[in-house]
Amino acid sequence: MSTTAPARLANLWDDGKAAAMSEPERLVYRSNLLGSDKRVTNYGGGNTSSKIWQKDPLTGQDVEVLWVKGSGGDSASIKLDGFSTLYMDKLRALKGLYRGVDFEDEMVGYLPHATFNLNPRAASIDTPLHAYVNHPYVDHMHPDAIIAIAASVNSRELTQQIFGGSIGWLPWKKPGFELGLWLGKYCEENPNAKGLILESHGLFTWGDTPKACYETTIAIINQAIEWFEGQTAGKSIFGGPAVQSLDAEARRAIAARLMPRIRGLISADSHKLGHFDDSAAVLEFVNSNDLRPLAALGTSCPDHFLRTKIRPLVIAFDPGNPDLDAVIAKLPEDIAAYRGDYQAYYDRSRHDNSPAVRDPNAVVYLMPGVGMFTFAKDKATARISGEFYVNAINVMRGASSVSSYQGLPEQEAFDIEYWLLEEAKLSRLPKPKSLAGRIALVTGGAGGIGKATAARLLREGACVVLADIDASALAAANDELGAAFGTDFVRPVNINVTQEDAVISGFAHAVVEFGGLDILVSNAGLASSAPIEETTLELWNKNMDILSTGYFLVSREAFRLFRAQKIGGNVVFVASKNGLAASPNAAAYCTAKAAEIHLARCLALEGAAEQIRVNTVNPDAVLRGSKIWAGEWLEQRASTYKTDKEGLEDMYRQRSLLKRSVFPEDIAEAIYFLASDMSAKSTGNIINVDAGNAQSFTR
Repeated sequence: MSTTAPARLANLWDDGKAAAMSEPERLVYRSNLLGSDKRVTNYGGGNTSSKIWQKDPLTGQDVEVLWVKGSGGDSASIKLDGFSTLYMDKLRALKGLYRGVDFEDEMVGYLPHATFNLNPRAASIDTPLHAYVNHPYVDHMHPDAIIAIAASVNSRELTQQIFGGSIGWLPWKKPGFELGLWLGKYCEENPNAKGLILESHGLFTWGDTPKACYETTIAIINQAIEWFEGQTAGKSIFGGPAVQSLDAEARRAIAARLMPRIRGLISADSHKLGHFDDSAAVLEFVNSNDLRPLAALGTSCPDHFLRTKIRPLVIAFDPGNPDLDAVIAKLPEDIAAYRGDYQAYYDRSRHDNSPAVRDPNAVVYLMPGVGMFTFAKDKATARISGEFYVNAINVMRGASSVSSYQGLPEQEAFDIEYWLLEEAKLSRLPKPKSLAGRIALVTGGAGGIGKATAARLLREGACVVLADIDASALAAANDELGAAFGTDFVRPVNINVTQEDAVISGFAHAVVEFGGLDILVSNAGLASSAPIEETTLELWNKNMDILSTGYFLVSREAFRLFRAQKIGGNVVFVASKNGLAASPNAAAYCTAKAAEIHLARCLALEGAAEQIRVNTVNPDAVLRGSKIWAGEWLEQRASTYKTDKEGLEDMYRQRSLLKRSVFPEDIAEAIYFLASDMSAKSTGNIINVDAGNAQSFTR
């Protein structure tokens, strides 16, 4: 269904690999194959199961065990421990306890009593849907091509037309025990069926072997893709284009200006992370004549809806006459109107026992000529929400081309969004880390202090943009931190802090990646040592360019972003003990560091009224892991103090009051303190991390 994806799904099953696996391992294999293609199912969507005969650890007798994807798992990456295991005889016995559709939620409480082998993985609400299908292997997927059928107003007729009697159809029913009984009844009454389509939901398929089940799933999806290709050939999609896209550079420039403003308006209660998508599928939809009427209908599949909210916010914009200032001026009104509409939806639909209204802001923002912005509590969720809406676009594309698209009825949508079982799941989520939702940019991010700082902020849940002039070191640092903390949390950007254009474009890149900025750690540096008479103008200017002008340029850009967002901000300068205490043969370096410290004080005065805090960390003698101690600087300082590298380190340690060495991680800890809410009432301050030096006492 995608305008860019290959037309057919490949059959990826490898008999050789599968033959060497145990039954549970083949379930993992099947799940991973299906989840590897977003046209089959989206992140976290769908589920798979196998009914396997195993020895009961209590009796030693063979018993039938349902292995089914557990709550919250993702098919593409799931492992054995992602599956729940339940006794089939106990699951069948639950039918005798069922009191009817008004009580089906209470059946979830019985599922732990059916657990096999003390498996701690919680069973999902879809467990009965797999248990009561009388076939040993079952796939439940959310393919775009199938949901396009399921979300059409005449989905039953289309199902019959495309598949004949091989694939059945059931009307919309919220997932749960009742739907499980429906599926079981259908299978008993239609023994030759290969699967069925659930209205507004997705596809169920089954088989007598894992391979047969997998191949049926792929074949049915491909059959739907082929049918849509034949039906839509030559047709106008989404009513044809109403506008044309701006070029890629202009789209990103608009995203860089708009995303911080959206983020600021929706982050009053908790900071949001953003994601930008201007793919071909998105642009086809946002540029179309049918954008507004289709967007207003909302999504159909429950998995889509839970990630993207009741409907998106469409931003009024004419790319033929791109007045972005007018969009920005109207944005507060548009977002307030969306919140009002969402509150009205909640008020119309709520039940006496419904959970309190949640965040009323939109998740998805659609802009003609530009693309789609999605915002959520973290970058991964923002990105995945965008992926889900692309799935929804593909569904609308197919359904509106062959029929009329219909979204989930409003009350049904509400009953899923505010489902008490969903609320219970949300209540079990771990407490957010201290910097969750925060975006940091660290200059000199590939160096010792910069990388240690990035790791410290990442460990507390922040997203981090690593900025550095050294492209190879930057790539290595990005790979290292991405592997340790996840690629959704870290991005590289090559910035020379002495060049105004590079700073402006680098910050714009960072904003498009994450949606804004909360923390600037200004850490780019160098070190020089020379007697005054040997200090060239070039050396003097180089120190001033990097350590003074560079700090000014990145701070100015950060302040512009903070003021656009209007949710405060945080700047931490990495200066030096030498900014407070003079040092021989380092006039250029010491003077530039003193300028840094005074710039921080000035910025603390300017930003305080808007809750923009500016503080300074003063390191000293951070030899290990620090790039500035490589090469000439190390030799020059050793020469100044008439020693070698090892002697220099010992000399610095012994001259400190505490007689201790200082490491990059020590500086990172102080930076984290100043960047976090632990120091929320501190601005204009200096923390010396130098193991104690009386000359650099601030008072």
